[in-house]
Amino acid sequence: MSNGSARLLLTRLPKVGRFPQLATSNATIPVRWSSTAVPSSTPRRWSTPLAKSLGEAISVTGPVSIAAYMRQCLTSPDGGYYTSRGQEAEDTELFGTKGDFVTSPEISQIFGELLGIWTVAEWMGQGRKSGGVQIIELGPGKGTLMGDMLRSFTSAIEAVYLVEVSPVLREVQRKLLCGDAPMEEVEAGYKSKSIHLGVPIVWAEHISFLPDEPDKTPFIFAHEFFDALPIHAFQSVEVPSQPQTINSPTGPITLHQSSPASSSTTTQWRELVVSPNPETPEVKSGNEPEFRLSLAKASTPSSLVLPEMSPRYKALKSTPGSTIEISPESQTCVQDIAKRIGGAFTSPSSPAATDAKKNKVPSGAALILDYGTTSTIPINSLRGIRKHQLVSPFAAPGQVDVSADVDFTALAEAAIDASPGVEVYGPTEQGAFLEALGISERAAQLLKKVEGEGDEEKRKRIESGWKRLV
Repeated sequence: MSNGSARLLLTRLPKVGRFPQLATSNATIPVRWSSTAVPSSTPRRWSTPLAKSLGEAISVTGPVSIAAYMRQCLTSPDGGYYTSRGQEAEDTELFGTKGDFVTSPEISQIFGELLGIWTVAEWMGQGRKSGGVQIIELGPGKGTLMGDMLRSFTSAIEAVYLVEVSPVLREVQRKLLCGDAPMEEVEAGYKSKSIHLGVPIVWAEHISFLPDEPDKTPFIFAHEFFDALPIHAFQSVEVPSQPQTINSPTGPITLHQSSPASSSTTTQWRELVVSPNPETPEVKSGNEPEFRLSLAKASTPSSLVLPEMSPRYKALKSTPGSTIEISPESQTCVQDIAKRIGGAFTSPSSPAATDAKKNKVPSGAALILDYGTTSTIPINSLRGIRKHQLVSPFAAPGQVDVSADVDFTALAEAAIDASPGVEVYGPTEQGAFLEALGISERAAQLLKKVEGEGDEEKRKRIESGWKRLV
């Protein structure tokens, strides 16, 4: 840590985890792009109950944003991927070889151990605080990463916080991290006791539900979390200069221009929206797209606001056909993270500015590991994963993992704008990050140990695992 600032490190993952390996190189994502969205009048069979409810709702309200579609597919209480999978059958898994995709913590225990070492190094660099250390993980999956990390830490940990929306995954995490300890309801969500160090573990459905404690030292982790947050997509189109119309819940609203147009045409951002595919697919494999993308006929509230919030987006507006993806939920979330480790900006007249006890002293750190672009704005990155195969994100809603690339630059800008005490580093490649932490040396230690035991199968698993991580 330098100049009294807290670190926020961005790390770019290799094409593992949610991304299938070479066996899926022939997979395609059949996404339709159209300027119209015509509903089907023919009765159809839907692949899932969620697909049916989405289709019926859109037929009444009209096309919805990609963000609204993703939110329903992933977290709807009535059949969402993360909130409902596992309830229909006890042996249903999301992660691992039996699930839909494999994440880095499931590939090798070394991953979690090294993140624990990184946390210890940051903690030591900040003076080895004897108390008040919090470990926060967003989207902890099966709890594997947290379990591996806790084995690497010390008694300085005061509490562990897990941000999880899925009741099914919360129970999986409790069994792994807390054993037989019961779970009780608390103000933030739920609470139990870890088998590691005996520290309390608290679950909450959103990071904003966690207590805001400026005197604590939080270490925050988000591994393959931001790519699952909803995105909006926009395309720049050339239209005749005329009063602009937007769609609203009460009907079209005309916006009158304050000055005459300088030319006969102008460019506008139009949102890409989701509607049922009018070509009713015959559901066979379960991977046929039942929905499609279309270009909104008029501006939406989101298209008028979100693409105008950054010079990066504005620079592309004048080029017709330019497409961008924006995740406002990701930016809001990273702002919360930044404030927790670096403090928030305060106005001179605010009570916090005159009360030193309320001012956050930068401490702790955050680590974000995900798939995304290094410097460009993501485009056309929406994808679906099912049973380790790339499929259409518009197939079998609720049964397919839907995700999109992370805009690391947007996260960095949002974090810096939110907190005066944060320094952002990266994005760096995961392989380089793990090599700097000593993954080769740790793998050599484990290989030497298993070679002495004569366990050839375990040796192969360790060797292939750590090489896949880098």
